[in-house]
Amino acid sequence: MHDDPHATLVRALQNPALYDHPVKDFQLVETHISSVLLTGDYAYKLKKPLDLGFLDFSTLEKRRHFCHEELRLNRRLAPQLYLDVIAVTGSPAAPQLNGAGAPFEYMVKMRQFPQNAQLDRVLARGELARRHIDQLAQTLADFHAHIAVAGVDTPFGAPAAAYFPMGQNFDQIRPLVSPVFHPQLSRLQAWSEQMRDRLMALLAARKRASYIRECHGDVHLGNMALLDDKVVLFDCLEFNDNLRWIDVMNEVAFTVMDLDDRGQQALARRFLNTYLEHSGDYEGLTLLRFYQVYRALVRAKVSVIRLSQPGLSRAEREQIESKYRSYADLAERYTRASAPALIITHGLSGTGKSTVTQALVEHVDAIRVRSDVERKRLHGLTAGERSGSELNAGLYTADAGQRTYAHLAGLARTILAAGHTAVIDATFLRRAQRDRLRTLAAELGVPFVILAIEASEETLRRRVVERERAARDASEAGLAVLAQQRAGAEPLGTDELVLALAIDGNRPPAGPELGELLLRRLAAAGAALPGSITQH
Repeated sequence: MHDDPHATLVRALQNPALYDHPVKDFQLVETHISSVLLTGDYAYKLKKPLDLGFLDFSTLEKRRHFCHEELRLNRRLAPQLYLDVIAVTGSPAAPQLNGAGAPFEYMVKMRQFPQNAQLDRVLARGELARRHIDQLAQTLADFHAHIAVAGVDTPFGAPAAAYFPMGQNFDQIRPLVSPVFHPQLSRLQAWSEQMRDRLMALLAARKRASYIRECHGDVHLGNMALLDDKVVLFDCLEFNDNLRWIDVMNEVAFTVMDLDDRGQQALARRFLNTYLEHSGDYEGLTLLRFYQVYRALVRAKVSVIRLSQPGLSRAEREQIESKYRSYADLAERYTRASAPALIITHGLSGTGKSTVTQALVEHVDAIRVRSDVERKRLHGLTAGERSGSELNAGLYTADAGQRTYAHLAGLARTILAAGHTAVIDATFLRRAQRDRLRTLAAELGVPFVILAIEASEETLRRRVVERERAARDASEAGLAVLAQQRAGAEPLGTDELVLALAIDGNRPPAGPELGELLLRRLAAAGAALPGSITQH
């Protein structure tokens, strides 16, 4: 039996004399759509000549086109890794790189990095830190803010286009799995169709509002690497426009789902909250579960496709079915409606509100909104930018304060309507500010809790001075602001104290303890425990 031309070429390319750089040794990595040659410092990727329907590399021209697309798309996020498209001349048995004559193949040249730098492996070693998650979230938010937007005249992102791959998933999975899985699959399909119909207007509005963009398309941890202590995203989805021109929240849902699947709920919540803080896309939360179910089922399909491979042992088949089941079960968990709650903070600058709320949202399913961040967003500034505002001027006039608190109430409504618990991180020193949120909670029929955070005068002054000196936090409150806050603060009324959870800001409890305290407060208030307040 003769090798096909692709296999012949891959073997012939394992000749150090062909390359203009030293080759340590050759390692071949095969996927179902490509062959990757590792040489030590550089990697070379060839696309296999095949047509899978959703992907078509069947002709030389198509492979040339998609090699250049891979280079273009990945240079947006990893320019240091994606170097060139190499024309292969000669013949499969005797190839030359960028030689004379007409090319018969093309390959992408990349800078090679250690495979143990992939984020899934970093996580497995316990080396993925919170700062890496924060950096990933900021990178993705910045990326989404600057990439190309789908024009209104394109089909991308329209409700029918958004649902098409979801419907396709169900059709493709059903014949591959045992009938014992069919009832669950039918439930997931019915839920997805119901959500599609309910979200039709929002899906259309998202397109009009420019949220359909030329995304990465495949943002799971296996397509990220930790290089020089920075997360780098690579391997964009180049082969199918419909799977790349998507809602940015579809992309976010993939990363959240992938972390959830790996048992990393705290990191998943931190990633989501940090992304939202940078992007401000709280409206997109309404679509999050819809896309999480889709992404879990994409991974379920990828795993179960392996069942069609010949020669699998019984143990291998059982392992594949187990992985499928875990993804399908995760998808089903996402379909369960939750009962959200509204939580606000109360405390002077320096009490540790942001530290407490950060710990809380990593241990309960909740979305945090920070007044310091949103105040700046309303004035066209990022969280890290200094406004230069004096006391009672610029961003800190009475009018700016009123606008900020009205905006916070609007975001709380958006988050709650999307079925998520909202944690609003602000001083809430005025009774009217607190009453506005309390009234909203009553209107929506959700439990309401005040995190009353206090700290000693010494702690307050030290934190405020240190924060001002570092100039890294969104807050610009100094000692003058602290003095003014103290003078104008309206303490919690007796009717509010029954809704409050007192927290020592000098030594705040850790996240798990905070979660437990919150559950008890909700129970003590006679509230039905919201399903979204669950600890892991």
